[in-house]
Amino acid sequence: MTGPTGKPTVRAARPNDFEPIIAVVDDWWGRPVSVNVSRLFLDHFHDTSLVAETDDGRIVGFVIGFLSPADPDCAYIHFTGVAPEARRTGLARDLYDRFFTVARAAGRTKAKAVTSPLNTRSIAFHEAVGFTVSDPVPDYDGPGLDRVVFRRDL
Repeated sequence: MTGPTGKPTVRAARPNDFEPIIAVVDDWWGRPVSVNVSRLFLDHFHDTSLVAETDDGRIVGFVIGFLSPADPDCAYIHFTGVAPEARRTGLARDLYDRFFTVARAAGRTKAKAVTSPLNTRSIAFHEAVGFTVSDPVPDYDGPGLDRVVFRRDL
């Protein structure tokens, strides 16, 4: 659904968004990444995740995020995707801003995320929306799986 400006409508995610998301995310990223979007995230964290869709119900963006159960100050963004045709429109920034609003309303004071040091587009985006970026952390996600850590005060 699109709003009055013709932009996609953003709504809370639902568990049944899992199938449409994994159906497109590998194409959006240009490589296999759907393995990182486990069903459990939309089953258990759909209320803090967001989906952007067109007027015909096609998903063009999403943020899968949750409130950390281990760190009561932290909201965590697990995975984000935006359809290639919707990039550079402000949609990703809007999704993040809406997630930050959800996190603040729940009393969270910081947001975190991680990515591969090779994902330069993600690093540039996160810097542009106010995250600090760590140096690569060797073996963060296991042997040979280095990551950079993003952190932003809310």
